[in-house]
Amino acid sequence: MSDHQAEIETRRTPGRLARAWDSDLAYSFRHAPVAMVSAAVVLILVLSALLAPWIAPYDPFDPGSLNLMNGFTPPGQPNAFTQETFVLGTDDQGRDVFSTILFGMRISLFVGFSAVLLAMVIGVVLGLLAGYLGGWVESVIMRVADIQLTFPAILVAMLIFGIAKGITPPAYRDQMAIWVLILAIGLSDWVQFARVVRGATLVEKSRDYVQAARLVGRRPFSIMIRHILPNVLNPVLVIATISLALAIIAEATLSFLGVGAPPTKPSLGTLIRIGQGFMFSGEWWILLFPALTLLALALSINLLGDWLRDALNPRLR
Repeated sequence: MSDHQAEIETRRTPGRLARAWDSDLAYSFRHAPVAMVSAAVVLILVLSALLAPWIAPYDPFDPGSLNLMNGFTPPGQPNAFTQETFVLGTDDQGRDVFSTILFGMRISLFVGFSAVLLAMVIGVVLGLLAGYLGGWVESVIMRVADIQLTFPAILVAMLIFGIAKGITPPAYRDQMAIWVLILAIGLSDWVQFARVVRGATLVEKSRDYVQAARLVGRRPFSIMIRHILPNVLNPVLVIATISLALAIIAEATLSFLGVGAPPTKPSLGTLIRIGQGFMFSGEWWILLFPALTLLALALSINLLGDWLRDALNPRLR
């Protein structure tokens, strides 16, 4: 690359960043205090979860590091036996609550992101097929979606989780519990993606650019992927953001009911279930801090989804 070309590339980069900063989406974000606070909370929680092995003072999954004498230590107070102090206290097994929250949040976020990704892939593919092909393909997909919508999503997830866990060999159930949980939540949440993508595809396939692609001999699969899909991603992104909060809550609900993450790898829902057993015996911190973390995470993601929905809605611009 010549010096002249390098200088041109150097000039282009700030221009692109400036255009992105001055875009309608960035402008809407800068003028939405709720979205900015929510994004900051989500960023802090996600980074804390990703950096848990380096931030957490203890490894709650290592039985060798646990000391039962540290059990039920109140937040910020030294233990009566070991004189150790824990910022958020300890649970009945002597595990540091702060460390368990960080590691538990990793599992909750992993399950949430993976389940939404699975639901999005299934829903987008089926929605594109239903909207573009029509006919019996659309009828079958939409009738299955209508049937699934008649049942609460959490019940569908519990049913899928029970079936998948039942066919899993007992020796691998704890190892496969997280993946079964992802499968259960993902298969219970694809319907809304499919319905939205189908509706957007019905609109887009009548546009001139799709008709032109047909005239030049483009295959239906190529038209759906290269032409229609990029134009239906905005509502998919909004649904994915809101569904992430719902998936995290669904995981916490299943784990709270005892049909989710295994006790050896507790998520936020498992920690809340453990803390609920000590709520009336004075050890309030075991329940309170994981519950507040789950509330902050789900609420912040939901608020971001609401802002993104309004920002990407052309009627509100």
